[in-house]
Amino acid sequence: MTKSTHYAKAGEVERKWVLIDADGLTLGRLATRAAMILRGKDKPQFTPNADTGDFVVVINADKVVLTGVKAEHKAYYRHSGYLGGLKKETYKEAMARHPEWVVEHAIKGMLPKTTLGRKQGMKLKVYAGPEHPHQAQNPIKIEVEA
Repeated sequence: MTKSTHYAKAGEVERKWVLIDADGLTLGRLATRAAMILRGKDKPQFTPNADTGDFVVVINADKVVLTGVKAEHKAYYRHSGYLGGLKKETYKEAMARHPEWVVEHAIKGMLPKTTLGRKQGMKLKVYAGPEHPHQAQNPIKIEVEA
């Protein structure tokens, strides 16, 4: 008799809250770690077609760093759909205006581009400063390698 593979169901997954302090962390390393936790790839019951991940709270998003000369060269583009509607925003401009969006954009870019990926992205909470409104959930602080 062979053992069958266990697939996690939607109701049997226990969700935790994880706190990541982004102060001095590299953006890419922070994003990969957060995306892994959101997808649930750090758990033994990971199932690719089910949401087995945890909630992630990122604080101090305004203190995240880039290596090398990426801070000068990195740019974010968007298009309105109209002629001449291409807008360009540099990394420094984006960090000055909305640092939460920069971190959120990096993390969500590492999630699947499906309905499941969008559902996993909803469990991400990013804040520019050290305060966050999720104290009641008792988030577990984890260390990410710089």
